[in-house]
Amino acid sequence: MNPIFRPDRKRRIPLWLKIAYTGFLAVMIPVYWMNYGPTNFLYFCDVSLLLTLVGIWTENALLVSIPAVGILLPQALWCLDFLVLLCGGKLTGMTGYMFDEKKSLFLRGLSLFHGWLPFLLFYLVRRLGYDKRALLGWSVACVALCLIAYFLLPPAGAVLSNPNLPRNVNYVFGILSDDKPQEWMPPLVYLGVWIAAMIGIAATPVHFLLKKICPPII
Repeated sequence: MNPIFRPDRKRRIPLWLKIAYTGFLAVMIPVYWMNYGPTNFLYFCDVSLLLTLVGIWTENALLVSIPAVGILLPQALWCLDFLVLLCGGKLTGMTGYMFDEKKSLFLRGLSLFHGWLPFLLFYLVRRLGYDKRALLGWSVACVALCLIAYFLLPPAGAVLSNPNLPRNVNYVFGILSDDKPQEWMPPLVYLGVWIAAMIGIAATPVHFLLKKICPPII
């Protein structure tokens, strides 16, 4: 039998990592829920956090491969945008909330998971293997989350009673600002282009990269 597919304790996820990750979410989830509301957990990154929680305990390669293929590239952009803003510049502005002094430093500090989650996911798929079904799984999730955000959640520019509640979830109304919808193209055209970009540009290249450098799953 090929050793890649044989159960191997050396490939398991350390218990301390499982406990540390669970402890972080045990703090983050209620804090985010109270401050941002339940719809905040429909962001790609938050869905990825929850999938990873299940995947890390079950050591299920598919459940860690789906968020890995979907958010590695977008989270790299988040990190770059944060560093540019930290240095006084501006890239996309998506991390502007990290510098909003109206939010507590603790609350903003929790959002630093965007910086370490991609590295954790890469580690997990290297340990457990990359499941090639992840691209399809992420594509279905991406379409569903974008449609929910577009048709059911507050758009960019919406005036809300609680200013902390998320608008423009998953950037379905524009990536540069939550204060007003994009005006480059008709809204539904933008939505289609955005979904296609998230799957075709953000996820597909990562899929082929992970297939090449991570142990496969049959």
